[in-house]
Amino acid sequence: MRTVKQRSRSAFIVVMSVTLLSLVGCQTNPYTGRSQLLMTSVSGEMQMGAQAYDQVKSDPKMRPSQDPREIEPVKRIAARIVEAAKRSKYAEMANQFQWEVTVIKDDKTANAFALPGGKMAVYTGIFPMAKTEAGLAAVMGHEVVHALARHGAERMSQSQLTNTTMQVVGAVAGATGGGGMLGQATMAALGVGAQVGVLLPFSRKHESEADYIGILLAADAGYDPRESVALWERMGQASGGGGPSEFMSTHPSHETRIDQLKKWMPEAMAIYQTRQPVPAAFLPGVQ
Repeated sequence: MRTVKQRSRSAFIVVMSVTLLSLVGCQTNPYTGRSQLLMTSVSGEMQMGAQAYDQVKSDPKMRPSQDPREIEPVKRIAARIVEAAKRSKYAEMANQFQWEVTVIKDDKTANAFALPGGKMAVYTGIFPMAKTEAGLAAVMGHEVVHALARHGAERMSQSQLTNTTMQVVGAVAGATGGGGMLGQATMAALGVGAQVGVLLPFSRKHESEADYIGILLAADAGYDPRESVALWERMGQASGGGGPSEFMSTHPSHETRIDQLKKWMPEAMAIYQTRQPVPAAFLPGVQ
């Protein structure tokens, strides 16, 4: 027969488990079928995206480009990618977003981003790496998918759930008299284990999903998806090789990325061949 202490311990664990599970929500990625953990609302994510965008634009170190030769191709690509998104399996989400794009004059930063809600930015330093408008379309399609697929929200949810789990474990340990077994070192080890075993692999999945769906959007927008392979070949050459070890990296290695893109290319090309191709124009400052 169980003691009062044992019954209380069991009841506590049940309550904490139900509380934890009540926080969890899931959705399925419409392209890959992957189940996603989400604990935030779309409206909340859009609000956070708008706030982050305002912070970026108000940063005195951030200088928006005033050059039409830099601004016009980016806006042209963004408009085509957004229209493709509105025809995609993310159409409902894409039509909710308030799309906007800013070109940031920073020739040393090869980057771009898209925030929840459709706020985008492209740094001029990405131009030599992208080389053509089709190359930049692969970049922007990738970033737009991060926003549409709610990857940022998923990462936040994973972190939130991990923190909540650690609190439950600590509380259960205290309630069951097991505090000596789960000390600070053990909790720290669990945190590292969760990061390497759960958070980093999911981030690599996000990157692969964005690569895959991104080239489908670029192809639907009329941009040659094969430029994505050339883009990552240049990225690999610029980094002096295949990039960091995949195990401790949130991004796939360049070799993995290129291999995956080649595997997905027939599907993307099938879409591209049904569209009016966009001329393969060079980006400003690129020979």
